[in-house]
Amino acid sequence: MSLLDDVAEHDNWRCWVCDEPVDPDKSVNDPRGPSVDSRTADRKAKVAERLAHRGCNSRKGAVKVVIAWPDRLYVVEPAPLTAVAARLERKGGREMVGRCPTRQDAQEAADWLVDRFSRLVPDLPVTAHIEPGGGQFLVTLATGRR
Repeated sequence: MSLLDDVAEHDNWRCWVCDEPVDPDKSVNDPRGPSVDSRTADRKAKVAERLAHRGCNSRKGAVKVVIAWPDRLYVVEPAPLTAVAARLERKGGREMVGRCPTRQDAQEAADWLVDRFSRLVPDLPVTAHIEPGGGQFLVTLATGRR
């Protein structure tokens, strides 16, 4: 295992699960305190260690991790981002992640997604695209083939 400080510095003291800041002065036993997480229960998987709040890390052991979309975004049928990240990491390509009623809503969602994925999967460069269709705007994420 890496040292907590090394992992935390790499992740800029942000929890990979909830994307909220992690307080370095909190006790590691506090639910909002820092902990190191490997993001997977599969011991054979070669996944980098990541920083998580102790509570987020413990909770993900009992239930599947859900990366929440912000309430401020107007996205219809938002995709489960953890699954999207896993597929893009594994095979690359492109994924439709949601529909928005206006181009502005789609642009806000696209900007948030690129920013969020830069921390969720730091070694996976993604781009967001907006495509009009059927009176709405589709937001897709793309990365190169793996």
